[in-house]
Amino acid sequence: MKRSLLASAAALALCAQSGHAGGHLPFAEGEGAFNWDSYAAYAAATDLSGQSLAIFGPWLAGEADAFTALVNYFNEATGAQATYVGSDSLEQQIVIDAEAGSAPDLTVFPQPGLAATMAGRGFLTPLPDGSADWIRDNYAAGQSWIDLGTYANEGGADELYGFFFNVNVKSLVWYIPENFEDFEYEIPESMEEFKALMDQMVADGQTPLCVGLGSGGATGWPATDWVEDLMLRTQPPEVYDAWVSNEMPFDDPRVVAAIEEYGSFTRNDDYVVGNANDTASIDFRESPKGLFASPPECMMHRQASFIPAYFPEGTELGEDADFFYFPAYAEKDLGTPVLGAGTLFAITNDNPAAGAFLEFLQTPFAHEVMMAQDGFLTPYTGANPDAYASDTLRKQGAILTNATTFRFDGSDLMPGGVGAGTFWTGMVDYSSGAKTAAEAASEIQSSWDALK
Repeated sequence: MKRSLLASAAALALCAQSGHAGGHLPFAEGEGAFNWDSYAAYAAATDLSGQSLAIFGPWLAGEADAFTALVNYFNEATGAQATYVGSDSLEQQIVIDAEAGSAPDLTVFPQPGLAATMAGRGFLTPLPDGSADWIRDNYAAGQSWIDLGTYANEGGADELYGFFFNVNVKSLVWYIPENFEDFEYEIPESMEEFKALMDQMVADGQTPLCVGLGSGGATGWPATDWVEDLMLRTQPPEVYDAWVSNEMPFDDPRVVAAIEEYGSFTRNDDYVVGNANDTASIDFRESPKGLFASPPECMMHRQASFIPAYFPEGTELGEDADFFYFPAYAEKDLGTPVLGAGTLFAITNDNPAAGAFLEFLQTPFAHEVMMAQDGFLTPYTGANPDAYASDTLRKQGAILTNATTFRFDGSDLMPGGVGAGTFWTGMVDYSSGAKTAAEAASEIQSSWDALK
């Protein structure tokens, strides 16, 4: 019989402490900034007693523990027996399992490319009816998430297969608040203001940017993020999509212009630490350290949300270091686009419990429980931002919920030989002055043509 989630807080607390039945529940009823009513309503409407659900995903260690806690709440609400298994070889294993007819019920894909391939081979089931409307109405930049989860089926017709859950943000600029206070710098609200700020920093004898493209065999990838962010700030999202899919060639003038715009920031000796031709020789993990030098070697560092892992030990985010949104051009009128990445759920073995779990992910409670456990961001506007585990996550979450467009890291969606090959090396050639933007773009397009 389905468990009632209208039980007393004391009873739920006992379950949480003992791991009783549904497993560890880290928050007792009424605790946290959670929408417990949405959880109770879902529980009252959903009975999956005795039904099993297998979920396969990329999350390991702490991320797996956090998601397993959410699965436990699902089991407690429904009487289901859902389990989660994580793997660092998911992208290989899920293909093997699907081809053998033994795929799990739900799979969490780390990026859309493989999900799209599997949809085209008939290995995915479209999301339940009404999913697109829910995403459009409840996720900021909702149509973006529908677009990112829509793939061609075996017959070539587009259907919605992917439900995004857990997102990260790349459109960030990191800085030291104390340095900004010393020079009375204001956070720029537009790209025009950002460029004016860089010029003011130069006039004050400061270097605006630390830039490092080095990453061993992956050297060059930080430059691809710059170009992707600038494509979203200089062109409409449909142009970005055409570029990523190569419906528009890589050497289109609009792409070349975005590469040159990247160069306007990083190919200027006044704007970057050291010689602008040498950014590829600076490891991306080392480059933000110039922010913390005394006196500072640079004032800003554009990089994704993961970069604090390489800040000096003991750095307190929000005080010792902080970030702001990499701004859009006011004159372009393209809203507030955000570049990032994220994981998506897809049905790889259709059954009622799989659909019910995806409905569970549409409750504010499901997002809020994950938000409270660190390392999770959501574009769900109905989730309570107070649930976030830190002010840093709350600020990044606000960037997501204020986005008018969200697009996935473009290089991750391109064929590996391009997105993890010639795009990287082409940006190194351009960044070092060995090739012009047009020459680099032309060579990247030639490599794409060769793959076809």
